[in-house]
Amino acid sequence: MLGYNDNPEATAATIDNEGWLHTGDLGTIDARGYVKITGRVKEMIIRGGENLFPAEIENAMLEHDAIDEVAVVGVPDEKWGEQVACFIRSESDHAFSPDELKGFVRERLSPQKTPAYWIQVSEWPLTGSGKIRKFKLAEEFEAGQHTPMG
Repeated sequence: MLGYNDNPEATAATIDNEGWLHTGDLGTIDARGYVKITGRVKEMIIRGGENLFPAEIENAMLEHDAIDEVAVVGVPDEKWGEQVACFIRSESDHAFSPDELKGFVRERLSPQKTPAYWIQVSEWPLTGSGKIRKFKLAEEFEAGQHTPMG
């Protein structure tokens, strides 16, 4: 890519002086050379100096039979810098409890990846292309528009 059309500021922020394109994607390369995208830099949660990847937590939570969709975001915290907030949507009438959800995720992930806040939603703020607007969920949480379970 040579640059963004008529947008030199975006081009300068994305393409470095050596011509490398910085997409903001995070990933790994396995022994065979295959690339696996694991998340986005902008979505990474920094909790107490540790980098947590929302996609990893989301994938673990999607293993729960009663969870249809999930979105994990970082929310400000005075002690830790950020805490993990997990928003879930379910079409079932399953009554979730924080203890159930914590136990479920702890069977799959380490303790620091366990969300501090669990929020059940019936709908998402979406982009025009139908993607969940995670930054909007974080803003709404900070504004007190979502009540955590428990």
